[in-house]
Amino acid sequence: MKVPYHDVDLMRIVWHGNYLKYFEVARQALFREYGVDLQRYMEETRYVFPIVRSTIKHLWPLRFDDEFTCTAVLKEARVRIILNFEIKLTSNGRLCAKGWTEQVAVLLPEMEMVFQIPEEIQKAFYGNERLK
Repeated sequence: MKVPYHDVDLMRIVWHGNYLKYFEVARQALFREYGVDLQRYMEETRYVFPIVRSTIKHLWPLRFDDEFTCTAVLKEARVRIILNFEIKLTSNGRLCAKGWTEQVAVLLPEMEMVFQIPEEIQKAFYGNERLK
């Protein structure tokens, strides 16, 4: 990705809230890689997966026009979905930010939290590995 002008503040560095936007781009790419379409899944099953916790550690500022990568790595998807993220400069690999998010399964319209990720989603992430 490349930092657009509208993502920076007066100091020409990325405003801290935009890092979550970059995490979301990486999350969607990871889900696509595993064949998980949460929008379709919601329409078919009434399950949604809101983010209930997130954290970011800012280590080095991204600036206007910087090229960077944001990667997401699945850490857990049985009781909740936990993803770790890293944002690095493309030019030198410098780590700019790292963080994680936690998502839970919620049944609509009741807004009832389900304390397990549905089996179909687990299978998409873990393949044929036995569900534990």
